[in-house]
Amino acid sequence: MNTNFKRKWGEIDVVAKKQGKIIFVEVKTLRRTEQTEDKVFIPENEIDWKKKKQLRKMAQIYLSENRISLNSRHQIDIIAIEIYSNPRKVRLRHYQNAIEDIY
Repeated sequence: MNTNFKRKWGEIDVVAKKQGKIIFVEVKTLRRTEQTEDKVFIPENEIDWKKKKQLRKMAQIYLSENRISLNSRHQIDIIAIEIYSNPRKVRLRHYQNAIEDIY
């Protein structure tokens, strides 16, 4: 499987396969500074309905280009990463099957 799938109209950050299921992953990263550490904003909030629609479309294109049935087992996950500068730490959240209604 590829680690990235990119076309002129969009991209999927990671394409992986686990136990026969294709997993499309969108990764959102936010670097926190002292000025932003107390802000409520979280990276996964950047995935609005428009981005979800684009991810669904890119998943369909990937399946089609690779001659994989649209009925195959697959899902779209989201990984949110927050990187803090002081103290140096990372928070990671993984939302499995975060965008369920692919079709």
